[in-house]
Amino acid sequence: MTLTRPDTHDDLIEQLDARVREQVRTQGVDPQREAAVVRRIAEDVVRIHDERSLTGAVVPVADPGAVVGELVARVSGFGPLQPFLDDPEVEEIWINDPSRVFIARRGRHELTNLMLSPALVHELVERMLKSSGRRIDISQPFVDAMLPEGHRLHVVLEGISRGFSAVNIRKFVLRAHRLSDLVELGSLTPQAAAFLEASIRAGLNVLVAGGTQAGKTTFLNCLASAIPGGERVISAEEVFELRFDHPDWVPMQTRQSGLEGTGEIRLRDLVKEALRMRPSRVIVGEVRAEECLDLLLALNAGLPGMCTLHANSAREALVKMCTLPLLAGENISARFVVPTVASSVDLVVHLGIDATGVRRVNEIASVPGRVENDVIEVEPIFERSGGELRRAAGTPARTERYERVGIDVHRILAGER
Repeated sequence: MTLTRPDTHDDLIEQLDARVREQVRTQGVDPQREAAVVRRIAEDVVRIHDERSLTGAVVPVADPGAVVGELVARVSGFGPLQPFLDDPEVEEIWINDPSRVFIARRGRHELTNLMLSPALVHELVERMLKSSGRRIDISQPFVDAMLPEGHRLHVVLEGISRGFSAVNIRKFVLRAHRLSDLVELGSLTPQAAAFLEASIRAGLNVLVAGGTQAGKTTFLNCLASAIPGGERVISAEEVFELRFDHPDWVPMQTRQSGLEGTGEIRLRDLVKEALRMRPSRVIVGEVRAEECLDLLLALNAGLPGMCTLHANSAREALVKMCTLPLLAGENISARFVVPTVASSVDLVVHLGIDATGVRRVNEIASVPGRVENDVIEVEPIFERSGGELRRAAGTPARTERYERVGIDVHRILAGER
């Protein structure tokens, strides 16, 4: 392949990129699966170019290591987005149009100076979807997919979104693995963490609520890490996001329909299937629709479980839990759902994110099971007041479950009032 003398750094990168791609094609390398081989090819291409620069035929490479990294990002990674994906401080990346690329750091977002072309964005989306096995087209204009590093990709096709396809990449940034990690981050107090860990060990059903980016999935991961190792855990999610250590855990995710319109696996199907797998504990990543009914029926039958849900408070989370099952069909009534929620949900943990981007537990409420005028009663166990999470006047429900596993929950809660 003949190279002309490049005038700029961009021209040099384009020429070296072409040589790397040519070698990748010649050797039959899969760029996504064999990134190490792509890096070796890039190193060879840059080395050969540097050797030629000694004769004056081509310009030298100022920083070979940086150029190799850029070439690998272009060929094997996700091009100009790769530095943001590699940056541990960046939590999310989204593209409104090729000239408006945003990122979020520590809960706050900012517009970057990155300028892309429409063709490059389409190429990057196709590359991301190729690694996930999912698709997007006119008949399926939305897609949720998982990238190889565990990041979550969401795309809305142009035509549904005005002007250009909307691309969102929510990075899997797990800064906390256990409840004790959340204490160190200032999200909750040691006493609240001890109470929640005791509640999980006792088999209470926990609903984690909050707004977008409040840290619900991270919190669910931390709760799941407290599940005793002798239990069998089955989880169901739209896209794999849960990450916790457990010796007996089967994670499942939904599936899109194929080109022929068949083969779709909904979240509701996974919840039903989980009950056939001898679970000791069921976890649903997030309930949004009629799968809430199937989860409620499982919890009401005595199977411990956890899930997340979008809501602005603990009380609103319970109201939503009473509303979503009604989507399952006209034969499902509030007269059945409300008392079922009251008897199935034991604790609600509400999370929030403040103006500075710090994620915190705002409320931990107990659900004693009582209903008055179709309103489920709650008793706050912990509430955030004056910027601090403090012990409230409420008492936990299901104290016999704590006693069954040898936990004195009253002693845990007696440390502060």
